[in-house]
Amino acid sequence: MQQQTFRITAVAASVLMLAACGGGDSAAVTPAEAINALPTAVRGAVTVSTYDGATDDLLTAGLGRAGLMGGAPTYVDAAAPTAAELRRNAIYNNYRALVDPTALGGMGTLYGPNVDTAGSATNNAGLIAGREYIAWADDGTGRQNVTLMVQVPNHFDPARPCIVTATSSGSRGIYGAIGTAGEWGLKRGCAVAYTDKGTGNGLHDPTSGLVMSRNGSTTTATVAGLESIFSLPDSLASLSTFVGSFANRVGFKHAHSQQNPEKDWGRNTLDAVRLAFYVLNERYGAVSTTDPTKRQQTFKASNTLVIASSVSNGGGAALAAAEQDTEGLIDGIAVSEPNAQPGSNTTLAIQQGTATPVATHSKPLIDYFTYANLYQPCAALSTSASSGTGVGAAFWPAAFTTSAQNRCAMLKAKGLIAGDTLAAQADDALAKLNQYGWQSEQNFFHQSHFRLATNAIVVTYINSYGRFSVTDNVCGYSMANTDAAGDVIAQAPGTQAGLFASGNGVPPTGGVNIVYNNSFLTSTTSVAKLDFLAVSPSTTVADFALDGALCMRSLVTGLDPVNGAALTGTLKAQSDRVIAGINEVQLSARLRGKPTVIVAGRTDTLLPVNHTARAYFGKNQLVDGSAAANVRYYEVTNAQHFDSFIGFGALLGYDTRVVPLHPYLFNALDLMYEHLQRGQALPPSQVVHTTPRASGADALTRTHVPAIATSPLAANLITMSGSTLKVPD
Repeated sequence: MQQQTFRITAVAASVLMLAACGGGDSAAVTPAEAINALPTAVRGAVTVSTYDGATDDLLTAGLGRAGLMGGAPTYVDAAAPTAAELRRNAIYNNYRALVDPTALGGMGTLYGPNVDTAGSATNNAGLIAGREYIAWADDGTGRQNVTLMVQVPNHFDPARPCIVTATSSGSRGIYGAIGTAGEWGLKRGCAVAYTDKGTGNGLHDPTSGLVMSRNGSTTTATVAGLESIFSLPDSLASLSTFVGSFANRVGFKHAHSQQNPEKDWGRNTLDAVRLAFYVLNERYGAVSTTDPTKRQQTFKASNTLVIASSVSNGGGAALAAAEQDTEGLIDGIAVSEPNAQPGSNTTLAIQQGTATPVATHSKPLIDYFTYANLYQPCAALSTSASSGTGVGAAFWPAAFTTSAQNRCAMLKAKGLIAGDTLAAQADDALAKLNQYGWQSEQNFFHQSHFRLATNAIVVTYINSYGRFSVTDNVCGYSMANTDAAGDVIAQAPGTQAGLFASGNGVPPTGGVNIVYNNSFLTSTTSVAKLDFLAVSPSTTVADFALDGALCMRSLVTGLDPVNGAALTGTLKAQSDRVIAGINEVQLSARLRGKPTVIVAGRTDTLLPVNHTARAYFGKNQLVDGSAAANVRYYEVTNAQHFDSFIGFGALLGYDTRVVPLHPYLFNALDLMYEHLQRGQALPPSQVVHTTPRASGADALTRTHVPAIATSPLAANLITMSGSTLKVPD
């Protein structure tokens, strides 16, 4: 790998007109050439690294298929990993986080670096040679420092130029979509435009002053200056006071940047596309006829195919970018399991099969997450949720079952659920979730989602939407390392050194967990505890910090969840900030006729389709009118959000209940590519019926995951009937 850095001075938007004098009193004017210029959003240097495709590469960091499927690579010195080692491990971890990395789950046969664009498994390791360009998008303050990256494979064909966006999913760093849209684009020979969308895996430890550089290496905030992924915006005096009262707490970029970065995810994605055009023109553009040191804007929106893609938060960012695209940069969209918040959607009704229309849909993300945070642990005990064969003891120890039982009892005591027995209370909690937009197909997965995602997302997004500081400890929550007893402990420097590669941007990650500072100890004393072991002050029992969950819910609704009273004082002020942030991130669903494919799994418990994919598609059909005819929605049965969880086998129980959604993202991208390149019609919106593996020992085959049908059966068509979105069973 070779690396160099160059700095380009932005050229003014208007360029000189060159005139040539003709005969008489007339003059022939030669149109000015458009000079390639760095996008105005980019601050500072652009770094380019070259990868040979043998010892290192763009897609697998030299690991190849076997390396990605094997054990995690080790560092020569774990206390001081090199930038190259951090990049390698970041690619390894991010790749495996988005797909089932096991052979039984389809890796290496149905998908993976060695599977070619026709879907055939090869003996090739899948290494892709090319160049990787990285830059900051920032307003000059260093507080945004959105990472942009463009990968250009050596087999990019200037005669058939294409760009694919791969905005990171979740809160992941710049390599967060490497194994999804990134892989598809690189294999096709497209330039891939990435961004971490202003979240990224940025940690700031105010105790040590440690932050991460853009390449993942650790340094101090003082040394890094404007060049850290994230530095807390608080004053040194404020942080010092905070550390004195709350030792060993840390801040994360998504939660604590005070930027509400989600409002800019569409813009960040468009900035990545602009950087990709710049990079292609610098590499392949015609030399300026007036200044041989410059390049022309040879590649532009009018002659380059651009597909906006990615999954989850990255998929939502692609849709936001398409909505905001006033320059015609994007030709088509293909996304999977998108975090698409459609905003007010009261006109739409959603109906599955012959059932009555869905009671609740189109809620903002933090609304349904704070609702789930109240009821999921109790609902998981319902026999209808199959909790007896749910998360294994490695993820759900006996103490958590006790806390779940206490959560049921305390919800009942506060009048939030009914039932005189534990079973009745659990059934009522589950019924409330089903009434709030979760489907019966998702019931089994509530336990694992509560264990691995729900509260972490609640704490992160409440802080983000409200633009809160780490020093605010909103609703009593903070982030810190904890020991086996759930007590806060000091950060581990060795773990922090590799956090760029191991973390996902939302604790729990890299040893950092969610901590409830108000956990009850005595009638006069609180003690910070891991949220899963916390005791609520109002109940004095271990109930997964119910008081904290109620507080978080109140900030979204503006009401006390128990008595329905309007908030006052500090909580009211905090709630107003959160609600304002929520309003900033709602989408319009206006795609103005851009060809669009949305794929989602019916079993998605994290981003339930009634609040996301179905709701967004239905709203688009209503607000775009005839322009909506080019938008398709494909709903895949037995598919959900976390393909990587399938690889845990019996520990989570996903392997015999669901199939991976990942193949359908590639299916959707193939359909969009053929539509844009060759005019092939997009298949109608439809339900795709899949078959889970019969046992954990079975291998996934294409029989389990049939392709999106070109001509689906009428019984599988998803249609609009007036203002009702009708989805077959």
